[in-house]
Amino acid sequence: MLLRPIITALIFASLAAAQQNDWDDPFPPHRIADNLYYVGSKGLSSYLITTSKGHILINSSFDRTVPLIRASVEKLGFKFSDIKILLTSHAHDDHVAGNALVKELTGAKIYVMRGDQDVVASGGNGMYLYKSKWKPVKVDRVLEDGEEVQLGEATLKARLTPGHTRGCTTWTMEASDKGRKLAVVIIGSPNVNPGYQLVKNKEYPGIASDYERAFMVWKSLPCDIYLGAHGNYYGMEEKFKLLGKSEVNPFIDPKGYKEYIRDREQNFERIRTEQASPR
Repeated sequence: MLLRPIITALIFASLAAAQQNDWDDPFPPHRIADNLYYVGSKGLSSYLITTSKGHILINSSFDRTVPLIRASVEKLGFKFSDIKILLTSHAHDDHVAGNALVKELTGAKIYVMRGDQDVVASGGNGMYLYKSKWKPVKVDRVLEDGEEVQLGEATLKARLTPGHTRGCTTWTMEASDKGRKLAVVIIGSPNVNPGYQLVKNKEYPGIASDYERAFMVWKSLPCDIYLGAHGNYYGMEEKFKLLGKSEVNPFIDPKGYKEYIRDREQNFERIRTEQASPR
């Protein structure tokens, strides 16, 4: 009876390992809309929001990928040293391990959602399931659900979408493309990773109800452009190939957003049901 879940976990682990092969691969930096740019690697998403008062970076990835992010920022014509605020999607090493280095290079203030702040500041202590460590760094501001982060002309709203981590954060903002106002949603993560226990979890007792809360938030958000902590959440490579091929911005995809959230919610429900079933 235990064989099926074990095999399933091994399959997902193999897929995750395959995806990680592109975490260190460069990817062309590109404009998504207005003052919003992609500056991450092929497998790890980082976003730059530029303003007249400096810039905001979402996700530092690893120490080893910070130079890649810096090169992408500079290739777009901006100064890496002008980054004033560093945000994050969630407190896993592939998104926050480079925080201390970015802060050292730029002096950026680090803002983290409540629930993830101690994990980020301590360098990984208290993280659910994973035992990876990184260089501790001061968190300059602890955010609450619905708080706004403002810099220059940019305003981002932090939405608590927990489950993947306790402080998993989805960022929303308004951008424009050819005069059209667009609602942007940058998803923290809706995924139930291999090894996550949704039923009778002693380490994270409220994990299932947190995921339920997150899906309620995601389904409530207006969205024209959806992005995420990894490019494969929103078909980044495929959409990038379409840039400049027509007058239509390929990142505008409200239908894709609804389909993605629906698919991830169904996946969550399936895993929870399997884990709750007697074996």
